[in-house]
Order: sequence, then structure tokens, then C-alpha cells
Amino acid sequence: MADSKVFFFLRRNYRRSVAARWSFVGHKILGFYKSEGERYNDGERTEEPQTTERRRWRVVVCLVVSGAGIQEGCRAVMGEVYADAMVSTGLAALGYKYVNLDDCWAQLNRDSEGNLVPKAATFPSGIKALADYVHSKGLKLGIYSDAGNQTCSGTMPGSLGYEEQDANSFASWGIDYLKYDNCHNSGTSPKERGQEDPATWAASIGNSWRTTGDIQDNWESMISCADQNDKWASYAGAGGWNDPDMLEVGNGGMTTEEYRAHFSIWALAKAPLLIGCDVRAMDNVTFELLSNTEVIAVNQDKVGVQGKKVKQDGDLEVWAAPLSNNEVAIVLWNKGSSNATVTVYWSDIGLKPATVVSARNLWAHSTQSSVKGQLSANLESHACKMYVLTPQ
Repeated sequence: MADSKVFFFLRRNYRRSVAARWSFVGHKILGFYKSEGERYNDGERTEEPQTTERRRWRVVVCLVVSGAGIQEGCRAVMGEVYADAMVSTGLAALGYKYVNLDDCWAQLNRDSEGNLVPKAATFPSGIKALADYVHSKGLKLGIYSDAGNQTCSGTMPGSLGYEEQDANSFASWGIDYLKYDNCHNSGTSPKERGQEDPATWAASIGNSWRTTGDIQDNWESMISCADQNDKWASYAGAGGWNDPDMLEVGNGGMTTEEYRAHFSIWALAKAPLLIGCDVRAMDNVTFELLSNTEVIAVNQDKVGVQGKKVKQDGDLEVWAAPLSNNEVAIVLWNKGSSNATVTVYWSDIGLKPATVVSARNLWAHSTQSSVKGQLSANLESHACKMYVLTPQ
């Protein structure tokens, strides 16, 4: 079982107990994420489909990478640079609103009053100053903590026993988003710590949950996360979302077509879109993948139904999701090692055989009219095509 990660939104003037060991007093909690339990929204959790005005709920950007990049990424100035890059690249205008600090931002020991202490060398003006800067750019700031005694890196304290105190600190700094990990948890109840298939229970206390272990920047890991996430599709919907982990697009471990498939499937599955690459150094191909407004629109569609795998023939797959206005989004995907043709029949996706549709290719930005009964695509190895079908 992989360690769990939890993301929260924090707001003032709200009372709610989230779990036995995490009680927030005086702060409004609007999002919840587990590495087996996430979802992002700027309003109360609701069972109704999200409205058009709420289409930006799940689009966020992940700032800090793990491993060697942590120490550099945690510098306050880097947070400001990333915020600037979010705006200058145009990503912020597309709805990518969150700049998130990961592990290693605090000193190893708390102060005499038990408060978390930001590293003075990396945050000389404190976290609040960084939050104020990020907010001045029209963005939001996320931060990291852990359900145990220490975080996963072992370089800073976890929040076990300090849950309310840390929540108060985060709120006073103006933090908008909390990633809550699950290392060094002293063997506390798995359900309380976000394990035991949270898709089956986490919607009652939060807005999103991880359905997989941590993704790696390679083909096998990506398709494994997609498949693991798919089996929980029926548990997702407005107010609670499955999360197969962040996007690896642009990190260099996969081909362009593999990254295209990665982004397409995450969008179709209504997964939170957390950019995991360095947004300051994106090449044009990476930016074009992450900024495809037609694909993002599928992810943010107000119906809010997770797409899923509806047909499989060996390595050839069809994924589909209902959209608003009686449209259907589909991904034709060739997971095999050689070129192949993938075909979707209307019976695979709940359309009547006589239905005539226009088929909008979301990556080619072209439309095929008067399509009836089926749609086929010849695909290179590991490639996909993504369409929105609109009944005529």
C-alpha cells in the first residue's frame, strides 16, 4: 500500500471535523485529497453537477518536484518565479491557478510554542510573504504536511498531535491548499489515514482521493495508474473525484504521443490536472499539450462524470465519457508496440446505431461531419486520438 497524500483547501470561519485526528476549527475546508483519497473547488461540496462557473475546480499546477529538485524548489524566490511563469506563459489564464510547495519547506524542529518554522535560508520573509506575492498574481498557494510524526523526507515535522495548531498556522499565512501525506503515522487506523480504498468512503469527508501509488515518468507507470484509477470510476462525480496522481507531461521520460495519451486519459477521467514539470522551461510541444483548451474543456465539463474504459481488444482500447448537451468524449488508444486501427461502435458508447454525429478531433482541431455507426483511427504505437461526438 502506497503512502497516502491529502490535499485540503483552507478558509476562515468554518467548523468541521474531518477525521478523528484532524479537526479544523475556524477554517473552511473546501477540498480534500488522499493518495488514496482529492478534488478542488472554490465552493461547498455538493451532490449536484458543477455549474459552468465552476469549471476551473480541478485545474491546478504542482510547483515542487520530489527528490533532488526539492531543495531548490522550496526557495521562496523560486515560488515567486514559478508564479510569474504561470502568468507569463498563459497557463494561469487557462485555469492553472495553484503553485504548490512540497516537502522540506520547514525546519526539523518546531519552535518553543510548537509551531512549524519555515526554513530561514529558503523563506527569509516567511511563508505569508510568499502567499501574498502569489495572491497578487491572481494565483493560490499550496503547502505540504503529513499525518505522522515526520514528513516522508524525514527533514521536517509532521502534523500528528498538532493538527489544529498547524491548520491555524496555514490559515494565518493565507495558504489555500494543503497536501497531507501519510508517512511515519505510528500505525494509526488505515481508514483514518486515507488507505483501505478511500474511493468507497472518502466522499463523505472530502472532495478527492488518490486511487494509485505515486506515478513515475515512464509509460508503464502511467498506464498502470490509468488502469488502477479506472476501476473506481463509479465512485467519482460532482463533489468527489478520483485522482491517479500528477501529470508527468514534459518531464522527458515519455514520447510526445505517450504524453498526449497521458493528458487525454487524465482529462477524460476528470482527474485533477496537476502539472509536474518545470513550467519555466517548457518546450513548445509540452505547452501545446498542457494548453489544449478543447481537452481541458472535457476535463471541466459541467456534467462531471468520470470517463472510463468501455472496450478492450488486447492492447487496443476505447475510453468514453458522457458530456453536457448529449455529447460524448472518446479516446481511441493503441497501447501496443506496432501501428493498429482502433474502432468504436456506437453500441460501445450507448448511442443508437442510426445516430449521426459530427466528430471533433481535439488534437487535430478538425471536424468530421455525418459520421454514423462507428469511428475508426489508425494509430501509431502508444498513440491516441481524442474526439467529442455531437449528435446532429
